[in-house]
Amino acid sequence: MNEISDRAVMTALGKQMTAAVSRQAAAATNLANLDTPGYRTKDVTFDTMLDARLSEASALTSTDPRHLTGTPVAAASTQREVDGLQMRRDGNNVQLDRELLNMQNAATDFGAAQAVLAAKFRLVRYAINDGK
Repeated sequence: MNEISDRAVMTALGKQMTAAVSRQAAAATNLANLDTPGYRTKDVTFDTMLDARLSEASALTSTDPRHLTGTPVAAASTQREVDGLQMRRDGNNVQLDRELLNMQNAATDFGAAQAVLAAKFRLVRYAINDGK
């Protein structure tokens, strides 16, 4: 039977939080460069994070497959330029509304993972205290 362990759940939630932080950092960088001439919008997507993880794992050698788990991926290595956005006269394509929405979505994803982790820890605390 294929069971989901507590460790797998915690790892997945940690990765979701890391991805949300990376997306929020990319949006914050875009907002900081809103008035920078020639700046191109950068974004973090699942495929860029997966590519970064795979290239990182393939560059390392290991004697045990468990040695490569849990290594963080830097946010800068997972960012890519966004195509198809309208360019302004100064060559900048950052859109304020889009970036604010991306920041809100990332904060929502982070908050959801945080709420699940908090509930898990409450259950553990409840078990340790013998249901009191």
